[in-house]
Amino acid sequence: MGCCTGRCSLICLCALQLLSALERQIFDFLGFQWAPILGNFLHIIVVILGLFGTIQYRPRYILVYTVWSALWVTWNVFIICFYLEVGGLSKDTDLMTFNISVHRSWWREHGPGCVRRVLPPSAHGMMDDYTYVSVTGCVVDFQYLEVIHSAVQILLSLVGFVYACYVINISMEEEDTCRNK
Repeated sequence: MGCCTGRCSLICLCALQLLSALERQIFDFLGFQWAPILGNFLHIIVVILGLFGTIQYRPRYILVYTVWSALWVTWNVFIICFYLEVGGLSKDTDLMTFNISVHRSWWREHGPGCVRRVLPPSAHGMMDDYTYVSVTGCVVDFQYLEVIHSAVQILLSLVGFVYACYVINISMEEEDTCRNK
């Protein structure tokens, strides 16, 4: 068995997905984005399950990973639409925090090249409002960074879906061959 088998490739891909999801989870925690935190947590669990299924030759676990990959692509398409404000969605709503806080994407104030400055509150504003933070000089706007994160997740999930289907197919063919002998 060579190193570039479908199984080995799926293991490497799952490892990349884990790293990417962990990185995204960290920044979502920093921004108190509760919906993406929950989604990332489920994604990490299912990717570990897929990794375990690939290493242990368990096609049913890989099947769970395959179904989740399709759902994960759908979630990330929603995230892209949310941050690009497609279809009536607005990135300025509290949807990603389940409407329990006014936190936004961590990248909004801490993106590459961003200079953050706290402005004095106005007379008729609330002290906890994020409108008092001025951000200038960002190389890339935060919504595009979030879109890039989601696009990477979609790419990894689509490639993972294809490899998982291939590994399941190979596993089933090996089981059929063993039963026929």
